[in-house]
Amino acid sequence: MRAETQKTVDAIQKSLALLKQRLDWDTAPHRLEEFNALTEDPTLWDNPERAQKLMRDRQALVDAMDTCKKIEQDLSDNIELIELGEMEDDDDVVAEAETSLKSLSELAGQKELEALLNGEADGNDTFLEINAGAGGTEACDWAQMLQRMYVRWAEKRGYDVELQFEEAGAEAGIKSCGYKISGRNAYGWLKSESGVHRLVRISPFGKGTRETSFASVWVYPVVDDNIEIEVNPSDIRLDTYRSSGAGGQHVNTTDSAVRITHIPTGIVVTSSEKSQHQNRDIAMKALKSRLYQMELDKRNADINAQHEAKGDAGWGNQIRSYVLQPYQMVKDLRTNVETSDTQGVLDGDLDKFMAATLAMDVAGKSRADAQGE
Repeated sequence: MRAETQKTVDAIQKSLALLKQRLDWDTAPHRLEEFNALTEDPTLWDNPERAQKLMRDRQALVDAMDTCKKIEQDLSDNIELIELGEMEDDDDVVAEAETSLKSLSELAGQKELEALLNGEADGNDTFLEINAGAGGTEACDWAQMLQRMYVRWAEKRGYDVELQFEEAGAEAGIKSCGYKISGRNAYGWLKSESGVHRLVRISPFGKGTRETSFASVWVYPVVDDNIEIEVNPSDIRLDTYRSSGAGGQHVNTTDSAVRITHIPTGIVVTSSEKSQHQNRDIAMKALKSRLYQMELDKRNADINAQHEAKGDAGWGNQIRSYVLQPYQMVKDLRTNVETSDTQGVLDGDLDKFMAATLAMDVAGKSRADAQGE
């Protein structure tokens, strides 16, 4: 086996070992048996929320075990093919197996990274807000481009996307919008997107000049109902109004809305659903999620520093630059990860940026350390 191929095999074996360690492989079958026994309890669905959590946890364990078994089997099969091909001097078989090993190495690395999404709320659904910053109409158009980018990213992952509110720009685009994105590890993946995003391009509004626009993104987790968050009724102001959004294939829109302002913190949350009662419930959950995020920030110095560094949506606070003119480049300023495939990124290809930031955070590296590497 060639040295390069052996290096790929070693990387896969290392990822597989870390995955099994994270999963506590020796006890996993016993835990699955316990889950199966609990699902057969006839009183399970007397508490729907508890039942749903149990079913999600069981499925997560099943998926993790299946992933480890598949990687292990594919690794063994391809090693055997290489050995067989080398014995028979069949270069085509060897080349095909080596290509498969490279793909398997990428998959194993991705799964290893996903296994590190073990923060207190990483597995939760998430709220995502986008606000146009400096740049007027250009910034509103940029905010709408980001809106499309994140919806496409979520849909590619099979996540459910619900539009909570949307405020149109004066001439084009949007001033702001908010979504609830539901799916496994939605918050864990998207939390790295909080910050200011900068766009450089030729103006599409007849100016013919190169313009710089900013928009801010804020991500915070949907908290479970069993997490106690106290909200004093005297601390909130409730406003109702009518609103509508453009919608989309997987996006829900309605004509009524509720806005709740948390007076002590200045937090404002909005919901647009089918009934005022439903709006109030959703908005209160969003408010509790925001308050919970504030508490997470206090307990996590890295996350807190990240949100403080976000600042105003303008110069000096950006986490990522999207340059469309005079050249094509998207670059994350925290990790130095970059790509010239700007259209792919704007179509939702964000995984490389999220993975790099997650790896940086897991390794406990500073922004300067990551850029240095």
